[in-house]
Amino acid sequence: MTTPAPTEATPIATTERVTNLDTVRGVATLGILVMNGVSYGLPEAAYFNLDAAGSNSWLDWTVGILGEIFVDQKTMALFSLLFGVGIVVFVDRAEAKGRRPVWLSLWRNLLLFGIGLAHTALWYGDILTVYAVCSPFLLLLRKRSPEMLLMTGTAMVVGSAAIGAVTQLTVNITPEELGSFWYVDGGAIGDTAGTFLVFDFLLRALGMMLIGVALYRLDIVQGNRPAAYYRRMARWGLGVGLPLATLGVIVQAASDWGIDTALIGLAPNTLATIPMALGYLALITLWNQRADTPAHERVRAVGRMALTNYLTQTVIGIVVLKVIMDGGQGGSYEFGRATIFAFVVVVWMLQLAWSQPWLERFRFGPFEWLWRVFTYRRMQPIRR
Repeated sequence: MTTPAPTEATPIATTERVTNLDTVRGVATLGILVMNGVSYGLPEAAYFNLDAAGSNSWLDWTVGILGEIFVDQKTMALFSLLFGVGIVVFVDRAEAKGRRPVWLSLWRNLLLFGIGLAHTALWYGDILTVYAVCSPFLLLLRKRSPEMLLMTGTAMVVGSAAIGAVTQLTVNITPEELGSFWYVDGGAIGDTAGTFLVFDFLLRALGMMLIGVALYRLDIVQGNRPAAYYRRMARWGLGVGLPLATLGVIVQAASDWGIDTALIGLAPNTLATIPMALGYLALITLWNQRADTPAHERVRAVGRMALTNYLTQTVIGIVVLKVIMDGGQGGSYEFGRATIFAFVVVVWMLQLAWSQPWLERFRFGPFEWLWRVFTYRRMQPIRR
């Protein structure tokens, strides 16, 4: 007689966890703060335009340029990739337990949308609402072949770059149209630029989520391939991605961050996102395959508490940079990018310090636990 599948909402046991997923998610969670920190302490335009604010010295310019090349879009891509994997892992486990996996996942991501809306009320740069909106499409496509998922995801990211380039070349882009996207105190963003930004975020997020599912189905993101495979992957990804990302900065700098390259200048960096994200994934995996150290455990703990750490980054950033250091004046914009990076390093140290001790006492991070309680609509055990 076949034993029925269990129906209780039991957490994944520590021995069952795929450590590579936790490690990659931990690095992505820490890395995404490098760019988000800019928007905590500087006006919106500074995130996209290095010349708008925050570049007050050669050190600020160095931090900004390195951030554009090595971090911008890439850590968000890793974050998106792992979020896509997380949705599929959740659905697969729910299906194995005899639940209604699609409906449960839709409910779970509706809750995430609500979390994202609350987050948006605090800070305009939330990504959780975007993931929640993308999740139904991911659920619809999740059983397609890995090759189809890779092609579709890649086409979406490339399509985002193409939309920006075509918009720049065919529409008369004015300073008023770009507004606060490109200029401090630039006013409301126009319909054309606003539409591009919406499609840009949605296409890049969903594209990387689909690529993440493909890599999961191919047993790549779990870190189960030989080390030689990941070394080749790192060489290819960084060998293609770094020149593209560097080209994007050169194009923008050559025009002195002018209006003529505001949108088209983003295209090389967008095209660099996939290869560089894969290169980073490979490097992180190679590190994870080494003998465990305390550093491994701390980074994995950050990844297991990714939602909590992502949200607390915003809370700390708003409180420290906007309320305490800026005095609640609405933005003096006197912070340099180097100062903001120093803030980022301090937050990294805090999150690396608190995540592991918390998980030694509790099964989940606090926001992960609340999300789980409302997903299953019953209390869940949290203490170990």
